[in-house]
Amino acid sequence: MDSLQTHRTEMISIGVALVAIAAATAYYYYITSSKKPKGCLDPDNFKEFKLVKRTQLSHNVAKFRFALPTPNSVLGLPIGQHLSCRGKDSAGEEVVKPYTPTTLDSDLGHFDLVIKMYPQGRMSHHFREMQEGEYLSVKGPKGRFKYQPNQVRAFGMIAGGTGITPMFQVTRAILENANDKTNIHLIYANVTYEDILLKEELDNFAVKFPNRFSVYYVLNQLGCLIALTSFIYQLYLQPPEGWNGGIGFVSREMIETHLPKPATDIKILRCGPPPMNKAMAAHLNELAYAAETQFQF
Repeated sequence: MDSLQTHRTEMISIGVALVAIAAATAYYYYITSSKKPKGCLDPDNFKEFKLVKRTQLSHNVAKFRFALPTPNSVLGLPIGQHLSCRGKDSAGEEVVKPYTPTTLDSDLGHFDLVIKMYPQGRMSHHFREMQEGEYLSVKGPKGRFKYQPNQVRAFGMIAGGTGITPMFQVTRAILENANDKTNIHLIYANVTYEDILLKEELDNFAVKFPNRFSVYYVLNQLGCLIALTSFIYQLYLQPPEGWNGGIGFVSREMIETHLPKPATDIKILRCGPPPMNKAMAAHLNELAYAAETQFQF
């Protein structure tokens, strides 16, 4: 009888302990989930965000800061994904174009877009005319890229022009996460030195994380044709004195030198103008990078 009573007591104790563990686990998940702010985006409907600060970075590039509903709000954009922004072109027609913020969800209360405004760009017109206090229609998140820390040993990145923004977002997320040991090797191409976006930030990454991040700049040095009477002259824009980056288009040799070698634990990301993306895909295939290790934004 004493043995049976002891067994019952043990079973009750075990049951109480299991209930306590389950309750503690549920409470932990409730607390951690409740602490995580809900994102402000809607993937199906456009939402309005107020432009609170516009900073001109060059003659055709500006940083636009948009406020979120509260100072503690987060945008809720997964790493490597983008927004659909809606505006009007010079003819008053609606236009929608994707953009990637340079901010992360660790930046509370706002998000930033670095925009290059092209003379004939339809959405460029909208941003060129946009003033502080006005609202931008945004929908998202959008995109196929899904990132988890340490999912690869290294990223190789090839960016052209404004294609740097998704690369910058991924790079920043990796380097600011102490638990993420992924290495990053970036080739960044532009026409002229003045066209290089986020150069100060990229150079700071290279200084702060010399064993984790490297950037190789390439200037295309495309000339511009000028007609003068019956002659046509071609003017070549020269890089600044002391330039030690690449000149021309991104080549197979540049990829071989500056990006990680083909392997199953690396991934190559590319984002740029369509002709560049096509050329880079051909180079990567010729260098035996497997299709599953390549991704184009």
